[in-house]
Amino acid sequence: MAWTTLLPCHAARILIPMDQSQRDHLKAYGIAYWSISRGMDAQWLLNYRGGSFAMPQVQALEAECRLRGVTYEVLAENTYSGILQEVADPAVNMEVVKLEKAPRIAVYTPPTKQPWDDAVTMALTYAEIPYDKVYDPQVLDGQLPMYDWLHLHHEDFTGQYGRFYFAYRNAAWYQAEVAEAERLAQSRGFAKVSALKSAVAQRIREFVAGGGFLFAMCSATDSYDIALAALGLDICESMYDGDPADPMAQDKLNDDACFAFRNFTLTPNPLEYEFSNIDVTTTRGMVPETEDFFTIFDFSAKWDVVPTMLCQNHTRLIKGFMGQTTAFNKDLIKPEVLVMGESKSLNEARYIHGNFGKGTWTFFGGHDPEDYQHLVGEPPTELSMYPNSPGYRLILNNILFPAARKKKQKT
Repeated sequence: MAWTTLLPCHAARILIPMDQSQRDHLKAYGIAYWSISRGMDAQWLLNYRGGSFAMPQVQALEAECRLRGVTYEVLAENTYSGILQEVADPAVNMEVVKLEKAPRIAVYTPPTKQPWDDAVTMALTYAEIPYDKVYDPQVLDGQLPMYDWLHLHHEDFTGQYGRFYFAYRNAAWYQAEVAEAERLAQSRGFAKVSALKSAVAQRIREFVAGGGFLFAMCSATDSYDIALAALGLDICESMYDGDPADPMAQDKLNDDACFAFRNFTLTPNPLEYEFSNIDVTTTRGMVPETEDFFTIFDFSAKWDVVPTMLCQNHTRLIKGFMGQTTAFNKDLIKPEVLVMGESKSLNEARYIHGNFGKGTWTFFGGHDPEDYQHLVGEPPTELSMYPNSPGYRLILNNILFPAARKKKQKT
């Protein structure tokens, strides 16, 4: 993957600052997407005032900023050239990356899911960034290559329905989801939902290997890796698929197939609301919300461009938030995986990244950055109340990240 460093510009620019002066950080990402989708010459100024954006000064862009409530500044030609010179200085940890292409975005979600069940869907909607919904039929029909970026959220790729059985087996919504999943599996020729999900996990793996960008949150992170490790194995007890799990499944796991984790242990009790010891939700102890924070790392912008983009923010200290998968046990993360955010005192990673084939993946623990302990049936988060959310900024960094990919050269 290559990145383009820009020469000084010779036209007046609009600067969208992303430091504390920005009224609405989240909608600013939407402005950046809006600009590149219209073919504008847009740049991402990494580590300059919180990761600011710069575009040509055109009336339509100014009008869009005003309409969306996004703070912007109009810079004269010599002023912007001075900023580029400052950023280019080898002594400062800054870089300029050209945003070349508006990524085609897909969100993996069942038709019955409510919008507030997925923080990324809410972020995209609030930022006014277009996306398509896809689910198992579209994945199995080979539609993923139509997209550049795929998001997975509160999903279970092991076929155990999120392990909600103990608490919600009599709930109408749970029974409806199980019935629909079984119907879909049968319609596609699979004897079990776990087999369907295994096939979907493999298609997603192929998507990443072919150059796709994968971003997963909450239970989609560890359940996805577990599904890859358990290909061809039965790890579901009878309440989930009608027959017992393979008693030797733990010993047969192939964690070489996983993106992020190794040497993990499956949770043997099928009634426990946990897949494995990858997640630390039940082992991290009682961490008060007022003390639950994690730190994102400061990478070298000129040498480590990818993690620098993914960590752009106006603060390095991020409020923690829980989920079915809250954070990852650092002892179980593969050595080649890049940890970008962690709570060192708790030995847990919150934000990790890696390469696979020609593509990349990023896992982010937790469910909703502005809903500390999201419970079933709770009302949706109103992002208009959190326009400067650092946690949501990490999500939106991932959405813009594929835009910085250099266009492939024709052969």
